[in-house]
Amino acid sequence: MKRLGKSALLFTAIGLLLYGGSYYAAERLMYRVGDSNPFFKIATAGDRPYDWVILGASHAMPLDFDGFNAVMERETGQRILNLAAPGAGPLYNRFVLEHFLQGHRTAGLIYVLDSFAFNSRTWNEDRFADAKLLRRTPFEPGLAWRFLDYRMQEGVDALAVLDYVTGFSKINNRERFQRDVWEGEAQFDRVYRPSAAADRKRIAYLYPAADPDPAVLSRYLQAFAALIATAQREGLRVVIVKMPVPARFHGQLPGEAAFDDATSALLAAQQVPFHDFSLTLDESRFYFDTDHLNRAGVEAFFSGHLKAVLEQR
Repeated sequence: MKRLGKSALLFTAIGLLLYGGSYYAAERLMYRVGDSNPFFKIATAGDRPYDWVILGASHAMPLDFDGFNAVMERETGQRILNLAAPGAGPLYNRFVLEHFLQGHRTAGLIYVLDSFAFNSRTWNEDRFADAKLLRRTPFEPGLAWRFLDYRMQEGVDALAVLDYVTGFSKINNRERFQRDVWEGEAQFDRVYRPSAAADRKRIAYLYPAADPDPAVLSRYLQAFAALIATAQREGLRVVIVKMPVPARFHGQLPGEAAFDDATSALLAAQQVPFHDFSLTLDESRFYFDTDHLNRAGVEAFFSGHLKAVLEQR
C-alpha cells in the first residue's frame, strides 16, 4: 500500500507538471496572438493615462477595426482604449472597468448603450463563462480574486471561476494559433443587402425573451448605475452613446421605448450626458450586416457625431 501511495503521488506530480507546462505555453501563446479581448488590452496597455475608455458590446467594436482607433486618436489628439466585447452587458462591463481602474487611468468613459444587454443574463452573468472570452483572457491573481468576488456577490457560475483559474478553455483552445479578432472585422468593408428574415433572426438572438421582463431590466439597470458610480468616484467624465442602426432594425427592438425612458431617468439622476444617435445613419451602405457599422459607416459616424463628443471638455 505504501508503494502504491508513492506511485500515485508521483503520477499526480507528473500530471500536474505536465498540466502546468501546458498552461504556461498556452498563456505565452495567447500573448502572441492576442488582440481584441478587453483584458488582453488592459494587460498590454502600458502606464500612460488615457483620455477615453470605450465600453459596450459589439456595436462599439467597429470603432477599433482595422486601425480605426488610431485614426480617432490622430484626429482628436487624444488617447483612446476600446474595451468593448461581443455581447457584453452592464455587469460584464462593470467587471472590465473595475479591473482597468486597478492599474490604469482614464479621464473619461464612453459607454455604448444597447437595450438587449439589459434583458437577459445571457449578456451578463453568462458572459463570464464564455469560453471564447476566457481562452483569450490573461491570468492575473487580482483578476482571479475579482472573478471569485463576482461569483459570491453577483451569482456568476462557479465553473466560470474554475475555468479561468485552471486555464481549461485556454489549454483546449482549437483556435490557439489564430489571431484573436471578432469575426465581424473580416466584414468591415462589406456592404449589407437588407433582409427581413435576417433582421428577425438577429432580433430573436439578441432578445431571448420576446417580452422584456421588468425585473430583469431593473437588475441590470442597477448594475449599470453601479458602473457609472464607480467611474464617477474615480473622477471620470461619463458619456453614454447609442450607436446608429438602420431604422427598419430599430423599429423591431422589443420594449425600446420603455428602455429609453428608464435609462434616461437614471442618467438624468446621475447627471450623465446621453447622446442617442440610433437613427442618424439609416442607409444600408453604412452597415456590414443587420446592425453593425462598416468602414463607411464608422467614418461617417465619427466625423459627423462622435468626434465632437470626444473633443468636448
